[in-house]
Amino acid sequence: MKQLVEDASGFSGHADHIYTPATEAEVVDVLQLGTPITVLGAGTGVAGGRVPQDGSALSLEKFNKLEIHKGYAVVGAAVWLRDIHKAAAASGQLYAPDPTETSASIGGTIACNASGSRSFLYGDTRRHVRAVRVATMDGQVRTFRRGEAVDFEIPAIRLPETNKLSAGYRLTPGMDWVDLFVGSEGTLGVVLEAEMQLLPAADELFTGVIFFNTEDEAINAVEKWRGVPNLRMLEYCDPASLDLVRPRFPATPKGAALLIEEEGDDIDAWSDRLEAAGALIDASWFAASAQDRERFRQFRHAVPELVNDTVRRNGFLKMGSDYAVPVAKNREMMSYYRQKLDAFPGRSVIFGHIGDAHVHVNILPATGEEVELAKGLMLDFARHAVSLGGAVGAEHGLGKRKAHLLKLQYSESELDAMRGVKRHLDPKWLLGRGTLFAAE
Repeated sequence: MKQLVEDASGFSGHADHIYTPATEAEVVDVLQLGTPITVLGAGTGVAGGRVPQDGSALSLEKFNKLEIHKGYAVVGAAVWLRDIHKAAAASGQLYAPDPTETSASIGGTIACNASGSRSFLYGDTRRHVRAVRVATMDGQVRTFRRGEAVDFEIPAIRLPETNKLSAGYRLTPGMDWVDLFVGSEGTLGVVLEAEMQLLPAADELFTGVIFFNTEDEAINAVEKWRGVPNLRMLEYCDPASLDLVRPRFPATPKGAALLIEEEGDDIDAWSDRLEAAGALIDASWFAASAQDRERFRQFRHAVPELVNDTVRRNGFLKMGSDYAVPVAKNREMMSYYRQKLDAFPGRSVIFGHIGDAHVHVNILPATGEEVELAKGLMLDFARHAVSLGGAVGAEHGLGKRKAHLLKLQYSESELDAMRGVKRHLDPKWLLGRGTLFAAE
């Protein structure tokens, strides 16, 4: 009997069978069956990469090894993000990537090169992977360490001028195996285990949810604060996002908000910055304890949670963007979003990683007609982001739902280069069929 598989966006499909191997040898046996295989992550993705459209599925839920060492962790593919964060913190260390959904698996975050709020200082997952252990379609299991060059020719492709990228294969001549597998969305090999960099935990943090009367004032502050030393979080919530969370956080004022976190505690400097930016200082929230910081984390995560709740009530798939532009084009892209979203009054929100010029636009359609309108608008946004030197995928991957965006980002010859890499490692086109590319 076919088994239903879904992801967090509501995208669904069916698997002929779900395999749950407990050893590397058993994984190899599954890959050698000669049938299409889709790797199941934890189900927190929103692009459909884990959802089989053909063949069977492979769950790595039994690959849950977690070892903490000084400066690094050895992590099985199924380990949840929150577990490595907790274990690292207990040793006085920090695992820097922090995607919103902390029940995401490490294997899944590697697959889509996830990032999160601290990427403003620390970058995406790619920067923190020291080695990967991968089962490949030729029946081998190998450990690839950072700096170990790919042993076949890799062509050059144009890459967007953004801080973050999760759209297709990030091909560069002479690249290493780690960079090839990170962000490949489970289409080139099955990551079983990884060695992830850990950093010393900060002794002090200055954390705040800073409110402004208007969006323009908040965006002005972003441009001024990008250069603040050791600022590791610079996140945005638009007025509609604040309206959405206010029932859960009644003290939330009207306007727009920035969420900031700096390693250090330079209160005097922040007092001057907030006043100069016209922030609503008395209405803003500042962390005096770890408990306060946890409340702020819950506030930040409440926006996507409530968006998903609204989508489920409406009964239609969410239309969400994951586009990024060069930081110099941030204001221009934000203005374009705002102008076009007038078509969805009260049914759209903008939030996310504005420090990296990477915000998420979510449209919440309530009718079939609005779904089609939203799809067209998302394509329009993607084209505009690319025209500004941006990327059609920054941290979620494109999976199956958004694979059509690749042709907006890359030329046909560049897509052929990616397909050539896929063909080299998966000649029968069995792994992750339909993710990024249609089956050959």
